[in-house]
Amino acid sequence: MDLLSSLVPQQPAAEVVYALLLLGLVLASLWLSKVLHRVLVLRGVKNNVAVYYNRKIIHMLAGGATAALTPYLFTSPLVPFMFALALAALLFIPHRRGHLLSWFQTSENWYEVNFCLAWGASLLVVWVATSNPFYAVVPPLFISFGDAVTGLIRNMVYGRRTKSWLGNIGMLAVAAVIGYHYAGLLGVIAGIAASVVEHLDFPPYLDDNVLISLVSTLIIVSGHYL
Repeated sequence: MDLLSSLVPQQPAAEVVYALLLLGLVLASLWLSKVLHRVLVLRGVKNNVAVYYNRKIIHMLAGGATAALTPYLFTSPLVPFMFALALAALLFIPHRRGHLLSWFQTSENWYEVNFCLAWGASLLVVWVATSNPFYAVVPPLFISFGDAVTGLIRNMVYGRRTKSWLGNIGMLAVAAVIGYHYAGLLGVIAGIAASVVEHLDFPPYLDDNVLISLVSTLIIVSGHYL
């Protein structure tokens, strides 16, 4: 009963409205990234580089902004989790049908779908396990801002999607600040671990979004109880 009650929003109608507004923010970020893609390509930036920039910008504008607002707008993780699943489904459809949103999606991976699933699942698990919405947004913020900074650094240095410890150092700087702000020393520890596992990748299903969320969720939940 305690678990069920923690999932029931105190103001369901209002929280659905908030989620719709945040969905509007996500869709706006997708539209802005399409404009940015055109600008970058016209200025001579390679298409794959422009696409990768867009993916990371969407991480920050869509995933990061919504995660930062979530503790202030929602009284339970249920509505954000359901909308994260819905967005994952919407992003999966172009892959399934072979009609990609080419300014940020690629045929090589479906990691933006994984991003939505990892964002929603980690938020749900940490919120329910700790009853702390600020702890709950730490893993989503890691994959939104931390991983994005990593990708932007690598794209600027190497001009392609690759793994490099230089990017991980950049992520560590961001993740440590985020972790400390929302969860103190426990958040810093989670940020350090997340910055290390981001370097790993086991395609096609176990990508850095999943690994970052999984490791930081385990650390925050276990640390909370310890």
